[in-house]
Amino acid sequence: MTAMYATSTAMPFSHDHPHIVVVGGGISGMSAAYELGRAVRDGAAPVAVTLIEREARLGGKVVTERNGPFIIEGGPDSFMAQKPWAAELAREIGLGDELMVASPMRRTTWVLHNGCPHPLPEGMLLIVPTRIAPFAFSPLISPLGKLRMALDLFVPARRDDGDETLADFIRRRLGNEALDRLAEPILSGIHSAECERQSIMATFPRFRELEKRHGSLIRGMLAARRSMPPSSAHQSPFMTLRGGMGSLVERLEQRLTARVLTNRKVMALAYDPTAARPYRLRLDDGATLDADAVILATPSYTAADLVDEAFPDLASALRAIRYVSTATISMVYRRSEVGTPLDGYGLVIPRSEQTWINACTLSSVKFRHRAPDDYLLLRCFAGGSRRPELLARDDDDLVRLAQSDLRAILGITAAPVLTRVYRWHNGNPQYDVGHLDRIAALEARCPDGLLLAGAAYRGVGVPDCIKQGRDAARRALALVTSVQPAKS
Repeated sequence: MTAMYATSTAMPFSHDHPHIVVVGGGISGMSAAYELGRAVRDGAAPVAVTLIEREARLGGKVVTERNGPFIIEGGPDSFMAQKPWAAELAREIGLGDELMVASPMRRTTWVLHNGCPHPLPEGMLLIVPTRIAPFAFSPLISPLGKLRMALDLFVPARRDDGDETLADFIRRRLGNEALDRLAEPILSGIHSAECERQSIMATFPRFRELEKRHGSLIRGMLAARRSMPPSSAHQSPFMTLRGGMGSLVERLEQRLTARVLTNRKVMALAYDPTAARPYRLRLDDGATLDADAVILATPSYTAADLVDEAFPDLASALRAIRYVSTATISMVYRRSEVGTPLDGYGLVIPRSEQTWINACTLSSVKFRHRAPDDYLLLRCFAGGSRRPELLARDDDDLVRLAQSDLRAILGITAAPVLTRVYRWHNGNPQYDVGHLDRIAALEARCPDGLLLAGAAYRGVGVPDCIKQGRDAARRALALVTSVQPAKS
């Protein structure tokens, strides 16, 4: 279904070159605009680019507050080193010297069980034991639970490519205790997800690959561990930037050559395949922009609103992607009053523990330079599918509830000297079972020149979003330069 253009005055735009519009100035949209500009600079094609962001700033959920000596992350604080796209981009824009890994000496993750923190046994790769002794002596899993996990070596492997929930996969391979005490807080926590709905193929496809190849998750992880270079055994899987993740979007913004429109909202998108430029975007001030291609790098529900009139079936599919809301609660304490309550990166909490917070990161232990040595910066996570009602509480309430959990779990009774709360309403897309098939079907509904990028589709982390943005830019560029450039 198409919507023919209404008569209106288009925003002045003098370029005779193809015009690509990127809607959404988060890390996905910024990466798309950067890639388009890089291609133009490298002489690949003469293209005009416009980036539109409805907020006053670019960067989306990548927010770093620098408060005196403290570096506080409102959104992501790091990215997975094994996914190269964020580090590659950082080096490309001159931030290579700013890259740093998490402290290799404090890599322990703690898990709350029966109200007490227990360290994840040494040799655990995510939730899979690869060393017998530390796992055997850990109180985190009962003797029967450990025997059940060992049965993974004998449980027949699933050989098909069908999807299943993370919960079903872990129960089948490792049992219920592993699900409740390891998989749910560690794996589902990464996505603020519900393991009973979370797609294994969309979030942890490597587990299924290891099962198919080795017949067992434990054997697969042992093989993966043996194949690692010796130097990687003691390296942290997390990387960040010395000045905070905000450095990435700040430098990226400086490198953009696109026309950038902030504080401008796209209200609707129309499509006329017979027009010189088939896409027309109507802005909140009544102006319009005509484009040869459009990259929608917004949350999927926002993209749905934009395409509702032109492509109602696509809009319905976009709205089918669920979201949950989360909050981060950062608190700074004097070391003299709290010491180091945990020797490690932080604490994850199973849903069954019934706490207010879902997890807690010792930010200044995980990454040096986040706070002076005589202070401790903690960051707690709340909300998601566990306690969505918490997002209705005010900031003081969220801080108070987080403090009550830290008092009960870690014995912290001191008052923080600084607190910050960041809220992400409908900020976390949920990859429910069948997600990849839904995304493939959704993408098939997009006409030529309409592309999607962002956390709702093929990966929620910063590297995934960067890759999606740059890939979308390359596809858009290939499309608009394969035909005679349209005239304004």
